[in-house]
Amino acid sequence: MSDADTSSSDEGPEMVQVNLRLTKTFLEDIDATWEEQGFNSRSEFLRFVARDAVKNPDFSREGWKQIAASEHDLRTGEAELVSREEVLELMDADE
Repeated sequence: MSDADTSSSDEGPEMVQVNLRLTKTFLEDIDATWEEQGFNSRSEFLRFVARDAVKNPDFSREGWKQIAASEHDLRTGEAELVSREEVLELMDADE
C-alpha cells in the first residue's frame, strides 16, 4: 500500500486515500456505471461497491462472474430478459 493521505474533517470519520491500477477500458466501464446508477462521483461509487463487498461476503467472486457474463449476453443480444413471472414458474417447475 502506498503512503496515505489521512486528511481529517469535522464531517465524519477520517478518510484515507487509496490508489488503484485499472485498465483504461475497465475505468471507462466504471465511469459509465456510476453515472448510470446516479452516484455523485466515481469515489462515492467505489466506496459503495467496496462497502457492499465487505458487508456481503457471501456473494462470491463466482457469483459476480455469472452476473457479468449474463450482462454481457444481454448487451450483445445472446440472451433475453426473463420476466419475474417466468422466473417464478421456473422455480416452481424445479420442485
